[in-house]
Amino acid sequence: MFKKTLTLAVAATTLTIAALAQDSGATIGFIGGFTGPIESLTPPIFAGAELVVKQVNEQGGVLGGELKILSADGACDATAAAAAADRLINTDNVTGVVGALCTGETIGAFNGSGLSGGVVFISPASSAPALTTLEDNDLVYRTTPSDALQGVKMANLLLAKGVNDIAITYVNNDYGKGFADALAAAYEAGGGTVAANLAHEEGKADYRAELGNLVASQNLVILAYANASGNTILRQAVESGNFTTYVGGDGMVGDDLLNGIDASAVEGLIATRAGAPSGESVDIYNGFGGEGFEANATYAPQAYDAAFLMALAIEKNGSASREGLSAALRDVASAPGEIIRPGEWAKAKELIAAGTDINYEGAGGALDFDEAGDVDGIIVELAVEGGSFVEKGLIQ
Repeated sequence: MFKKTLTLAVAATTLTIAALAQDSGATIGFIGGFTGPIESLTPPIFAGAELVVKQVNEQGGVLGGELKILSADGACDATAAAAAADRLINTDNVTGVVGALCTGETIGAFNGSGLSGGVVFISPASSAPALTTLEDNDLVYRTTPSDALQGVKMANLLLAKGVNDIAITYVNNDYGKGFADALAAAYEAGGGTVAANLAHEEGKADYRAELGNLVASQNLVILAYANASGNTILRQAVESGNFTTYVGGDGMVGDDLLNGIDASAVEGLIATRAGAPSGESVDIYNGFGGEGFEANATYAPQAYDAAFLMALAIEKNGSASREGLSAALRDVASAPGEIIRPGEWAKAKELIAAGTDINYEGAGGALDFDEAGDVDGIIVELAVEGGSFVEKGLIQ
């Protein structure tokens, strides 16, 4: 009897210690394509999330303890992402996940361990419309607008520039198809002609056959990734001499896109990606610095916002438990509430402790999630000038 009582007492003490540890600090996960077709884009995105962790810990931490972040490679692949999520969720016991980046990567990661574990995901970069309709029990959010918007904005931009016919090739996944469908519909509705609209498979060394089926227009739109088919198709298109205008989506915006390509041959290449409105929050964010941090890197602002929102939601929820985190996230991201801007962690903690509503306005602008976990946003134009991408401004 004594032995049983002692055993129960030890077990109770162990549970108490575990509960105390759970309420002191928290760990979040990050899933991104550190290898694969967006490997050059991922490190600065991760750096945006890491900066949040640094700022939180410098300003008192979360839940009375340290905020930690663990990264895992999803390789822009659903299967690899599912394995990465399993490790972060079931072995490392993260409270929530920032990520993934590619849409199929996010869906694969979430549908694996995320859904069964009741884990909140906030993606800074998954832009395909497929995420809007994902059956997710209100657990999947994103801080970048859907390609349903980017496709419309790209169509408007091209038509405004007098580009009246295009040929589209897109990587055959959720991102590529969703983007291409949105672009084609908006472009044709605006009076443009889509002369060709063809999928291509990732990972090939030769896309000359595909390019041969796209020559009905000299204006080539490539919706793919800078480190993979995007680079190969652009290089072989330049070599063919059949195209005069090149256009890319957000996945193409990386310096690696131009590897092996004469920069003068693609001078003026047009691209689009998510941007941020002007204002105090954006100015504050743009003033930040840190190792590996590039404020204007593709999806770095959205990663910063995703991580900051995750930390705010954990603090608001009052524990490192996954239960209740989704509701807390909606609370801290939406009006009404006192405005919290990038870096204002100590202010946010104080207001949360006092029971005051807060409303985070971030590096990417206001982040009021709709029923599907989507946000409004803006899309900006970029162009290749002198061998690098230069932001040109907001697309109306």
